Amino acid sequence: MNTLTGLVALVLLTGPSPSYFHYLRPVQVSNAGQHYITVDETVWKHARPDLGDLRLYAAESETPYCLVVERGNSQRERIPVPVLQQSAVGEKTQFLIDMSALAEYDHVDLNLATRNFVAHARVEGSDDVHGRRWAALGDSILYDLSKENLGRNSMLRLPRATYKYLRVVMDGPVKPTDVMGATSEMGENLPALWRDVSGAPRQEQNAKDKDTVLAFDLAENVPAERVVFAVDSTQPDFQRRIEIQDEKGGWIGAGEINRIHMVRAGQKIDSEGQEVAFSSNGQKIIKVVIHNGDDPPLKLTGARLQQMERRVYFDSVGPGQGTLYFGDEKLEPPVYDYAKLFQRDKAASQVTLGPEVANPAYTGRPDDRAWSERHPVVLWIAIIAAVVVLGGLALRSIRAAATGNAGD
Repeated sequence: MNTLTGLVALVLLTGPSPSYFHYLRPVQVSNAGQHYITVDETVWKHARPDLGDLRLYAAESETPYCLVVERGNSQRERIPVPVLQQSAVGEKTQFLIDMSALAEYDHVDLNLATRNFVAHARVEGSDDVHGRRWAALGDSILYDLSKENLGRNSMLRLPRATYKYLRVVMDGPVKPTDVMGATSEMGENLPALWRDVSGAPRQEQNAKDKDTVLAFDLAENVPAERVVFAVDSTQPDFQRRIEIQDEKGGWIGAGEINRIHMVRAGQKIDSEGQEVAFSSNGQKIIKVVIHNGDDPPLKLTGARLQQMERRVYFDSVGPGQGTLYFGDEKLEPPVYDYAKLFQRDKAASQVTLGPEVANPAYTGRPDDRAWSERHPVVLWIAIIAAVVVLGGLALRSIRAAATGNAGD
């Protein structure tokens, strides 16, 4: 029973409750579906650095969410592609695959009815199904060794291609009627989403080291993850080493920026990179040092700090008012099935947060410290009293012993 009571008390002390949060911001949802909130400087200022104390409530119910750092990724969807004109040409099987639904691709999976075989497939590509010239795209060995428990392969591997049609010629036992269909993958690359977290920097020139130093002011607790430069288009080709420091000159990161447009040995070289990645959290001032060496300073037209956008995705059953709570330093990060199984909806809409206000229902968490930590004065009084009592008993024992010795 005591164990159960302790567990209940632990849950009450560590779990969320609207009255435990210092701050809140209203969330107005206008329709059903998936939505997201962008974490801004106001939330960063009063939330935990890991954002683990964010909680969404609709009425009095906690709303599950998924916190996503928009690093960018590649999403792929498998789709069927039509197989056309399966036919026998001599002793070979030939057919066409219509790839016009894909912008680009590098493989095709065939659905073959043939079993226990080995076959050679030659693939060609063209944008004109009736064209006379087809580009050779390579060869693949297809097989089914299921009788020997050695698996199967029915994939045509290709260099990355954009042809609308593929022509496949196969040697071996695969008959035209055995080619049942084909699939491939349509890919979509989602870029990282960046947001500015600083204004224009203060710029100074270090005459001794010939360095250009940019000092950025950051709002409290806001992380920064890269610096992006804008260099005047009239700047000649350059390559400069960059160092990122904190306010006291401590090292945070390093990299280089360049712009190289030249011809060497008859080959044109084009290279341009004007950003440097790093990681900082909690620094109020970030210093960016451009090491110019003996070259003149770069013709900078701007520079800014950025972070990857953090989004809080959640689902809503309809329009209504919600609340984002934060500012509970003892709250553990949430564990939701929604986050484990999260799938981004391309139609997800952004929800704008209302202004931050102090939580009027805030009471704070119950004091979970040990009794001795909550009542140190009483503890010290008890300790002193015990010392006095023990001292008195010891003194009394010494006197009694002395009296007894004197009587002897």
